[in-house]
Amino acid sequence: MMITDPISAPPLPVLIVEDEPKLGRLLVDYLQTAGYQAHWICNGDEVIDWVRQNPPVLILLDLMLPGTDGLTLCRTIRQFSNVPIIMVTARSEEIDRLLGLEIGADDYICKPFSPREVVVRVRTLLRRCGWLSAAPKPADKSALRIDKSSLQASYLGQNLDLTPAELRLLKTLSTEPGKVFSREALLDKLYDDYRVVTDRTIDSHIKNLRRKLEQLDGETSFIRTVYGMGYRWEAEPGELV
Repeated sequence: MMITDPISAPPLPVLIVEDEPKLGRLLVDYLQTAGYQAHWICNGDEVIDWVRQNPPVLILLDLMLPGTDGLTLCRTIRQFSNVPIIMVTARSEEIDRLLGLEIGADDYICKPFSPREVVVRVRTLLRRCGWLSAAPKPADKSALRIDKSSLQASYLGQNLDLTPAELRLLKTLSTEPGKVFSREALLDKLYDDYRVVTDRTIDSHIKNLRRKLEQLDGETSFIRTVYGMGYRWEAEPGELV
């Protein structure tokens, strides 16, 4: 089943499992405003029965819960359902451990986060899983084009004002979507001299590149941080012209 726009179609049911009342209500409000049918559960012991009786299209699952914890819930749900799951944790270092455990979650998000970021993550994951179709693109051009001769890039026909380092970073990531690049590998791609640079240099370039891309398309997830490993391109591949 594929739905082009959750606002004009029957609302897709999203389950929020969160024990903080203020955050739970806020997420319900934001997701409902975005066109989803949001249901909120605050106790882990109630989740499994609810999911079996009311299958959602996506679950936002907090790690620390009263009753059954999020880790156990994720593993149990994976025994009978492939529903997309976004794990929520209060500590960024916890994500590395969760990735190592391979519990079956599809994405991770760390508190504090903005509700708008959650809505974008939900939409991106549902699109990836086939519940939402991507926004239509102009038929005569690719979404992202990188001109090797002029050293310029454009997205949906709009020029991207990038520094040389940002352009090389964009080319490296977007032409190999899904591949995880470590910070060290990206530094090697960016600089062929022996200047003194650190991993934070890459983080700064990534932050600026994300901001410039999101100014043209705030709904697409372009660059994903893979905690403890590096970065990978999440959107459609770029076209070299």
